[in-house]
This record gives sequence, structure tokens and C-alpha cells, in this order.
Amino acid sequence: MTKDAQGFLLTFLEFMSALFIFVVGVAILVVLVVYVSDRLQTAQAVRRNYPVVGHFRYLFEHLGEFFRQYFFAMDREELPFNRAQRGWVYRAAKDLNNTRAFGSTSNISIPGSVMFVNCPYPTLGEDALAPRPMVIGEDTAHPFAAPSYFNISGMSYGALSTPAVRALSAGAYQAGCWLNTGEGGLSPYHLEGGADVVFQVGTAKYGVRDLEGNLSDDRLREVAAHPQVRMFEIKLSQGAKPGKGGILPAAKVTAEIARIRNIRVGEASVSPNRHLDINNNHELLDMVMRIREVTGKPVGFKMVLGAWGWLDGLFEDIHKRGPDSAPDFITVDSCDGGTGAAPMPLLDAVGLPLRESLPLLVDKLREYGLRDGVRVIASGKLLNPTDVAHALCMGADFTVSARGFMFALGCIQALQCNKNTCPTGITTHDPRLQRGLVPEDKAGRVANYHRNMLREVGTIAHSCGVAEPRQLRRFHARIVQDNGLSLPLDQLFPEPTPRSAATPAEAIAKGTPN
Repeated sequence: MTKDAQGFLLTFLEFMSALFIFVVGVAILVVLVVYVSDRLQTAQAVRRNYPVVGHFRYLFEHLGEFFRQYFFAMDREELPFNRAQRGWVYRAAKDLNNTRAFGSTSNISIPGSVMFVNCPYPTLGEDALAPRPMVIGEDTAHPFAAPSYFNISGMSYGALSTPAVRALSAGAYQAGCWLNTGEGGLSPYHLEGGADVVFQVGTAKYGVRDLEGNLSDDRLREVAAHPQVRMFEIKLSQGAKPGKGGILPAAKVTAEIARIRNIRVGEASVSPNRHLDINNNHELLDMVMRIREVTGKPVGFKMVLGAWGWLDGLFEDIHKRGPDSAPDFITVDSCDGGTGAAPMPLLDAVGLPLRESLPLLVDKLREYGLRDGVRVIASGKLLNPTDVAHALCMGADFTVSARGFMFALGCIQALQCNKNTCPTGITTHDPRLQRGLVPEDKAGRVANYHRNMLREVGTIAHSCGVAEPRQLRRFHARIVQDNGLSLPLDQLFPEPTPRSAATPAEAIAKGTPN
């Protein structure tokens, strides 16, 4: 080695030694500052008693959200969706083999578990029927012949990123299902893929409001002018937060989203907890008729059932006003539905689950003779074929899923939806994170998930001996009770007595609390 090389090496080593000493010194200084700060602060006992190392508690708490689902939770343990549920969606979206060996890991003795009643002579493949389109709003100027019984539930642009909405739109078009806008208004990305669109009118009326926030007939006509917009859904409440409006954090209110919603950039977008101009059943029916007359398209409403006595009053009002006043559809959401942001008490403890509210709504419609004219859409945690088939057994005409399609897009249940830090680019407006979601690729996964869902729900239906899934009835499903034995759905929810056959006294006796 030459003298010059040796000199350079010695200089480099001296520099690295000095740099190391400097870094160590800075690190020691930082530790001392943190130590003193932790000892003197009074807000957090752990940091005060265990300065410096106490900070690891918060790091581990944060990392636990990610590690649990991969290293510690069993296949059927995790909430809101366990690994087995997510795994089925991932494989379906990638169009991989979804068969399993060595028996089920599902514990069917748990109360509430669903079991379908197979028949000795299942439907042969050549006898199976493809599900037919079902018309919604038959008497409207522009009825909607909806091709699929499984569709994409409401997720707002703003809550979702641009590439996520683009992927859902293109995927819905490939699948032949509808895409609900959520309450955030109609963006160009909803229309871009060519899918049928359901426009949701939220409590803030984003996208169809005037400058004062009131419903605008002119804006309704503008939205309805798009041929892809097939229906309008008035959102009364949402499963994860009944009695609470939509919440879009300020960090996610970009200039484009503000323009679409007609709100201010960079300020949190919090919708009223209900429509200010819908105070009773009469005003709800007035709103349904107004939007239908202005747009010429089917109109319904979405709700979470809690108290249900008001349904008697609503359906009685429809009879008084005439059948034309009835909504074209009702979407019933489960209390365990999803959202990007909601208070924990509403998430945990308000509203009825779909397994109770769906048959209750269907039976009320039958009782008042309205079932044939009002389509029922079931929403809320309908992720796997069992969930969808169960909803059809309970009486749903259509089912919708939001989180199922989020998993199809690549969601890993990181629980970052409300923080603009979604690691898969689905619920963030950070361009760096959005880059990971390629709409052209994910659209195919959305379509795969939909196709495999229909195929496996069909498998359940054929095992039960019917030709197609909408022929499933309550006697085809049984629910496990506390004693470990099961009861059929038609015994848990018997056929209601039609209202016309009941005397007023009998009707009052059958009434439910408001």
C-alpha cells in the first residue's frame, strides 16, 4: 500500500472515529434530555417512573396492531375480521384455489353460528340458473334492472383515495355490479370505469347541495343526467355510527374533494347527525318523492334499525298517501358495519345487528303488503359467501359490501383509515402511499372477488337444492342457540300475519316500542 493510500485510510478512520464519538455524544445528550423531561412531566405515570424506556410502551402498542394479525392471533380469533375471513377474500380476489383440507377451523358450536340445510338431492350443474336482473323502481321514468345481487356498498371519495375509487369503478364494470358513491358526492373517478352508480344523498347533501347546504334540484338534475347514475339513496344512518354524521379528517380534505363536496379545503368535514329537513316520516316520504320526481330514477333510503316501532307509522303513512309514495328500496345496515372514523361507543353498542334487523324489516313490509314493491338491500359485514347466503335466506333482494371490496383492493386491516397513513394506499391522499395501489391491477381483483362470491354462494344454494341463490328461504338456514343446538330461521322469525287480516286491537298488541 502506498504512503498516500495509507494516509487516506488513516484520515478516513480518524474521521469515522470522530463521527462515531459525535453521534454517541448526541445520542447520550438526547437520552439525558428525554430522561429529565420524563422525570419532570406529570401527565404520564409510566414515563415518570420509567424514563426513556417507558416510550417503548407506546411503540409496542402501535406495532401490536400489525404484529397481532401475523404472529399471535389464531385464524378465527381477530376482530373486526379474522385471518380466515380475510384469507378467503384475498384468494378470491387473486382467483386462487379456495379449497381447504383436513376439515373446518370454524367452531360451529358458538351461539349465532349459521348452518345451511343441505338436501339429499342437490341441484345439478345443468339445472342451475344464473341469477337474473331484478328491477328496482319499476314505476319510475328510468327503472334500474340491477344485474347482480352482490354489489359495492357506499364508500366516499375522500374517505377512499383516487386510485381506490378508480379501481372499484373499473372492477364493478367488469363484474356487472353497482358502485355506491357514499355520501361524499360524485367524483369523475366513480364514472371513469363505466360502472352503474348509486348516488348516496348524505345528511350534508354533498354533491347535490347549494351554497347554503340545502338540497338543490338543479344539482340533482346534473347528477341524474349521467346515464351511469341509476339510483339515489338517502342516507339516514350508517351501521358503524347510527346517529352520527360522516367524518372526514382535515388532512384528507384536498382541494379537489372540497370542490366536489362544496366545502373548505383543509377543514374537517363533519356531516350533521341527521338530515335537517327530515324530521318525521312525512318529510322522509316527501324527500323520496321529490328526488324521484326531479331525477326520474329509483329512490330509497339507508338506515340502521334500533327502535323499530316507527316502521309501523311509516308504512301506515304510505298506505294513506298511496303506493306511489313508497320508497323503491330500503337498505338496512348492520350495527357492526364499517367506517373510516367513528366514536367507539357508537361502534360498540348502538343499533341492531343484521341477523335481527333484516328479517324484522322484511316481515314488517310483508305485514303491510309492501314487500313486492320495495326492494330490500342488506349491508354490514357481508364479506364471505356464508354471510351473503345467510342474508338472502333472511329475505334480502340484494347484498352490498364495502370492506370485502377493500380487502380485494389489498387492505391489510392496518386500522389506519382515519389517519391518512393507510399503508396500502386505499384510504390515504398521500401520493407516496397511493403509488402502491395500481388501479389497472386491482380492478381485476375486484371483479375476481365478485365472480368467486357469486360462484360460492351458488354452491351453497345448490347444496340446499335450489336452482339459484335468490330461491333460498329461511328454512334453508339454522342458527346455533346457547344450548349448542340449532333452530331454523323460519322458526325464529315466523311468517307475519298480513295487516289486512288483523284487527286494530291485534295490530296494537303486535306493535313494537318506538
